Amino acid sequence: MALTGRTALLAALGALVVGLVLPSWVGVGAVTLPVLLGVLADLALAAPVRSLILTRGGDTTVRLGESATVELTVTNPATRPLRAGIRDAWPPSSWRPGSSYAASRHTVTIPAGERRRLTTELVPTRRGDHHAVRVTVRSLGPLGLAARQGSHTVPWTLRALPPFASRKHLPSRLARLRELDGRTSVLTRGQGTEFDSLREYLPGDDVRSIDWRASARRNTVAVRTWRPERDRHVLIVLDTGRTSAGRVGDAPRLDAALDAALLLTALATKAGDRVDLLAHDLRKRAAVLGRSPSEVLPAFTNAMATLEPALVETDMRALVSHALRTSSHRSLVVLVTGLDTHPVEEGLLPQLPLLTKRHEVVLAAVADPRLDELAAARGTVEDVYGAAAAEQTRADRRRTAERLTRLGVTVLDAPPAALPPALADTYLALKAAGRL
Repeated sequence: MALTGRTALLAALGALVVGLVLPSWVGVGAVTLPVLLGVLADLALAAPVRSLILTRGGDTTVRLGESATVELTVTNPATRPLRAGIRDAWPPSSWRPGSSYAASRHTVTIPAGERRRLTTELVPTRRGDHHAVRVTVRSLGPLGLAARQGSHTVPWTLRALPPFASRKHLPSRLARLRELDGRTSVLTRGQGTEFDSLREYLPGDDVRSIDWRASARRNTVAVRTWRPERDRHVLIVLDTGRTSAGRVGDAPRLDAALDAALLLTALATKAGDRVDLLAHDLRKRAAVLGRSPSEVLPAFTNAMATLEPALVETDMRALVSHALRTSSHRSLVVLVTGLDTHPVEEGLLPQLPLLTKRHEVVLAAVADPRLDELAAARGTVEDVYGAAAAEQTRADRRRTAERLTRLGVTVLDAPPAALPPALADTYLALKAAGRL
């Protein structure tokens, strides 16, 4: 049961009447009894809440930051009309900040035996699954003095996918990919290239590319052209340990890692390569293996949606072991992790030769642009100390990157906005050089 503001107003007016006109128990009874009877009448005439039939429909997935629509259908099987206020409750991260009160509440009138469809707009602010909490219905009586109130559990899950903000870089990288592909063949054969076609010799062509047998058949000098091999294997390994939980700006490093991985996945799939995903900290958190080209990007996005950083040190030995079992042939292994000195020296470096011996390895790390700002500050004593600390951190990251480079690893250390295009450019450079 719930009392409305109208009941409170009548009670306040009654108190004034009692205090000014009838200051006695008779006056109290004369004022209270009509209000009480009106409340009881409202409760008796209000449509029942428990017998309502509620079902859901609408969106089940949405990109982070975009809006989704979830429908709630309310059926009134009673013989009395339903005049109600309905609250569709979701977790706070399902709404834009400050919009949850207005967006979650609905006012509806449903005649007996009919139904109405209510629409709730959600704008998630966090990745992952958002579950509907409950639906609370307040059924008002005809006098508007009291209401029956009850809650229903109507399950629904909305999955907020990574936003994939770096997809704006995809058209330019696809244009460069077409230059590397069969549309622009090369005359030099290298590792990672395959025969494409024959064409007539032109002055300046490398004579080593002349195909003498084909030239004899055609009565013209023909040269071979090559293109980067397709159907190569790319394994993206996401470190979801504690270093991925560090916040850069308003988001953890893991979010920038996911964005870079999605751009590389889209590009490599268009290039005809096979792409797999492995997420690991102490144990394997997610794996997407062996998907067809049309399925790989949706499968990656869906798997990444529920990934969260674990506040534990990553077991690099287990991570590398899983990566080696996943990639039985030579592959491009993209390890998205941190460049912090201690985790790299203690965990990654002892295991790295196992990867570099069999695979081409790229390590991508999310840098914090705040370090550059701190290193440039000189205004106060605190600024000077902050600059010294930032410069020390940057120097440690450079030394760690140099050690990895000497072991044959291609190292990328870039801010969140710059890491996805930098990783895509590195992939294209390796493909053009025939190193995949």
